[in-house]
Amino acid sequence: MVKTSEMSMKMKREIAFTKEELAELNEAKKMPITFDDDCPETTPERALKFRRVNPLRQKKSI
Repeated sequence: MVKTSEMSMKMKREIAFTKEELAELNEAKKMPITFDDDCPETTPERALKFRRVNPLRQKKSI
């Protein structure tokens, strides 16, 4: 993650979304999810078989 507190205002403006991009994102949020052959809806059985690509790391106890 990037610490924005360590970034200049110019850098913050460069990585920020434009007004048009924010409008597109807000419109996309309003649209329903469409499932198809490439992206089928997950069933409870399929969800149990799901495995994270990047497993959570164990925190070391001090």
